[in-house]
Amino acid sequence: MTNQRSRFRVFSDEEWALIEPLLPSNEGRRGHPFGDNRRVVEGIAYRYRTGIPWRDLPREEFGPWQTVWKRHRRYAADGTWDRVLARILAKADAEGKIEWTVSVDATIARAHQHATNTKRPEQDTGGFIELQESSVRGG
Repeated sequence: MTNQRSRFRVFSDEEWALIEPLLPSNEGRRGHPFGDNRRVVEGIAYRYRTGIPWRDLPREEFGPWQTVWKRHRRYAADGTWDRVLARILAKADAEGKIEWTVSVDATIARAHQHATNTKRPEQDTGGFIELQESSVRGG
């Protein structure tokens, strides 16, 4: 594949070279051999980039949507996406492309005692309902 990008292509050849070795093959497994991994992974990325439903993936570009969906589910379940992310982050970190600055916010959000939606029958919180309940009970 050339380095030329179309509206359906997400990865450059260099980016694909990082991802491809991390993807599992189905060698030794029963069933149909995996088709073009790049075509399927491009379909997964395209679907998330555009937000379209799986069924609306352009078949001529990515093949059957069911294949793309099944491969995505398989890669999510077996940790493939986690390995890909870890490798890309490690490479970017080694090249100094990630700044690991952590910002801590000390904002305090105070909530009224009635905001918790919990009952405290032993404690009068001063709410109107509690006052009515105690007068009904004879208290």
